[in-house]
Amino acid sequence: MVKYILKRLLVSLLTLWIMFTLTFFLMHLTPGNPFIGDRKITPEILANLEAKYGLDKPLFVQYELYAKNILHGDFGESIKLAGQNVDEIIARKFPYSLKLGLFASAIAIVIGTILGTISALKKNTGTDRFIMLIVTVGIAVPSFVVATVSMVLFGVKLHWFPTVSQLDTLSSFILPGFALSFFPLSFITRLMRSSMLDVINQDYIRTARAKGLSERVVIFKHGLRNGILPVVTYAGPMVAGVLTGSFVIESIFSVPGLGSSFVTSITAKDYPTVMGVTIFFGALLIFMNFLVDIIYRFVDPRINITR
Repeated sequence: MVKYILKRLLVSLLTLWIMFTLTFFLMHLTPGNPFIGDRKITPEILANLEAKYGLDKPLFVQYELYAKNILHGDFGESIKLAGQNVDEIIARKFPYSLKLGLFASAIAIVIGTILGTISALKKNTGTDRFIMLIVTVGIAVPSFVVATVSMVLFGVKLHWFPTVSQLDTLSSFILPGFALSFFPLSFITRLMRSSMLDVINQDYIRTARAKGLSERVVIFKHGLRNGILPVVTYAGPMVAGVLTGSFVIESIFSVPGLGSSFVTSITAKDYPTVMGVTIFFGALLIFMNFLVDIIYRFVDPRINITR
């Protein structure tokens, strides 16, 4: 186990470094200047600003300096938000994205697992067809459409939930959480249905039923544990994806999270913010994948992860 963890750690660090390097050079190779906007500035002021942020140095020198700062935990100062370090921006805004992401992930995993299991047990019935219809819509329709429709229907027309969410009450989580979770919930439902259909036709399930065990014990004790393995595999990247991919939903519902700041920093060519948030999100995604591999081993002890 220790050897496996060390191996995965080295691979994770290498992946993070490659992502950091590609993002750095791609950002600096895109046309435009973060200091030149609608207002014209003199060449002297432009030179001073570039010197302040180290953008007057050769590109590889900038890369070396920024890499050293990253190793010391310094993401630098935001160009567009003067006086604010990227560390502070992440620390202030990520808790909103984290709360919304965990809420949406919990909805997707719990409800998706339940619906997928029901659909498998009710194969080719009206219940199965209805669930498959809903999840097909969930996979096909983009999240911003789900967010807009749910906002108009449940927020504007029915006034059930607030349309502007500061995530300070339970009701403020409902609409953005539903919109963010609809696609992964639908995917997990299909995944769970397919897995359970395969599991319930296995010999050990038929043997358990032949022994006179109740259907409840057969499904929940013997079937669900193996049927949920593909969901466990998908859950790690899904949680990271929900946490890092919520910028559209955050923008629609005015959630003050990190996702919207990330998009704004890209359009504004705010190099330190783009780099800092990219590294943060990348590390989060890598960690979640690593965590899933460990959990997978405990869910199914037959899996050998020492190789």
